[in-house]
Amino acid sequence: MSMSAAAFDTLATARKLEAAGVERRRAEAHAEALREAVGADRGELATKAGLDTAVADLEADMLEAAVGVVIANATPSAVSVFGALRALPS
Repeated sequence: MSMSAAAFDTLATARKLEAAGVERRRAEAHAEALREAVGADRGELATKAGLDTAVADLEADMLEAAVGVVIANATPSAVSVFGALRALPS
């Protein structure tokens, strides 16, 4: 049973259904069916912790890519500058 399914209070739901006039057996069956449906759907939802992790991973990937671009663009320029400096008379 998933955490979201466990968090669904079938007893309270069944009692509310009974108070509304639904026979006890049917109220319990409806409550259990709702628990299963809620638990099945909740597994696909993102959590705050999961989103925080995904954002942190994405930021790290973007930083790594940006550093790579800076290094790739700076290397030819640095080689050209050092080459030009070597060509200057001492």
